[in-house]
Amino acid sequence: ENSLQKTSTYSSVGPSGIFVSPYALNLSSFTKLVKRLQKRHPEFSRDEIVEAVQEVRKINKGVLSGLAISSIEEKTSAIL
Repeated sequence: ENSLQKTSTYSSVGPSGIFVSPYALNLSSFTKLVKRLQKRHPEFSRDEIVEAVQEVRKINKGVLSGLAISSIEEKTSAIL
């Protein structure tokens, strides 16, 4: 049985019209990653950071699972 736990989440539709879901990672990991990237790159908005994380996911064949958060952070920083 596939069921998703109902939680309050941050999600948005980016300028390209692509739905951005925090379920790319589990929510706590996603939130932690975005906060780390916001501290590292205060010149970028949260939406820009989320779009860059989604780009990393796209480059990685549509998934982030299996990548360490530090690796995702580095790849996202390179995009930003």
